[in-house]
Amino acid sequence: MTTSEGEQGSGGAGAGQAAAGGGAQRPEARLEQAVRAAEQALIEFEIAVDTFRIEVENFSRLHEQRLGPVYARLEELDARILEARAARSGDPEDRRLADEARAGLQPIPGVEELLGGWMDGDGLFPEAAAMLTDQPVRPPERVRPSEEARKLYRDLARKAHPDLAQEEAERRRREGFITRVNAAYARGSEAELRELTAEWAAGPEPADRAPSAVEELYARLEWLAQRKELLTLVAKELEEGAIGSMLRLAPDDPDRLLEEIAEQLRAEVAGREAELAALETPEG
Repeated sequence: MTTSEGEQGSGGAGAGQAAAGGGAQRPEARLEQAVRAAEQALIEFEIAVDTFRIEVENFSRLHEQRLGPVYARLEELDARILEARAARSGDPEDRRLADEARAGLQPIPGVEELLGGWMDGDGLFPEAAAMLTDQPVRPPERVRPSEEARKLYRDLARKAHPDLAQEEAERRRREGFITRVNAAYARGSEAELRELTAEWAAGPEPADRAPSAVEELYARLEWLAQRKELLTLVAKELEEGAIGSMLRLAPDDPDRLLEEIAEQLRAEVAGREAELAALETPEG
């Protein structure tokens, strides 16, 4: 029957019956809607967790870069203060404490790699020493990517997220792509993210998902719930960690937070230096 014929006579009645019947959903329709909603909610949650994780990692590197040398200086001064006290008192307990503090400062294998190039077996590198004396040093990398980079990252994550794949091969393709997206975002590179956006747009379109059986839909919901539970634990660890807690204190201006901490540490260094000078001054 042609389309025009279907619009006439008995065909009209049939269309009315179809419309009436269209109000009743298939048994699995509501379950499919729940799965779709859970998938989107999980993707948004993963994007939020990954965004915060990258910010925590960047802030951690910057924290070590800016404040690591100052912490090292404080530890060295503490050891020297204990040694000066032991030299004055001659007390075996004071000597033991001084020896323990000095032993804790001894270089260990791979220290240069562990400390990101701030210190070797002979002490601080020139760049670290310059920071301690307020001399110009190489500017650190950005703590957080730009707003444009954040927008590009979120758009890509929503489009290419592995959880949207229905075939294992497509999931692997998306996982590899998202790994590259995360790396570009961690570097704060808008240019790389734009290139990745164009690459994804030119790639194969995700295949439409065929209706799933009820059993498969329930299994999918269970997997999504387990994944969200795991991400919740990851988010909690990030938020409750030392760096995450610091970052949450000043999410919009982490540079200023680091400067405030640096000021406090420099004051502590000055206090330790004064105490050491007093201990090393001959009595009498």
